[in-house]
Amino acid sequence: MIGQWRVFLAMLALTIVAAGAAGWMGVQYGMQRANEAADLDTMLHHDLDLTPDQERRIHVLEVHYSGVRAQTQSEMRAANRDLAYSIVHTHAYGPDTQRAIGRLHKAMESLQEGTIRHILAMRAVLTPQQQQKFDHTITKALGEDTQ
Repeated sequence: MIGQWRVFLAMLALTIVAAGAAGWMGVQYGMQRANEAADLDTMLHHDLDLTPDQERRIHVLEVHYSGVRAQTQSEMRAANRDLAYSIVHTHAYGPDTQRAIGRLHKAMESLQEGTIRHILAMRAVLTPQQQQKFDHTITKALGEDTQ
């Protein structure tokens, strides 16, 4: 009986450590993406000398995207809650955990696809010269320096 409790406590500790590590990685990823978004926003609104018409059109795109992003992030938080519940209550990589992971991946994919659509829609508003600077910033944000 004592051996079973030791296994249970070890598994519980491992689950807590894994959840903590996943949370820390998520925060680090989010902070990195926030910095990249700030760089893109600064470049877009301050370095590209947008015309008033471009500013207006991009503003419309940004308002739309902020709603899409908020909705998708809400879904990601809900999926994370499901995942945490499953981990804490089942202590296994079973159907509930797999469903929660699938839900989270679907939400993450939706956010990434929405972000790419948004970026390409903004790019379409730019002149060819502005697009070159924009492309360089996007490429840098995605991890590959073009120079």
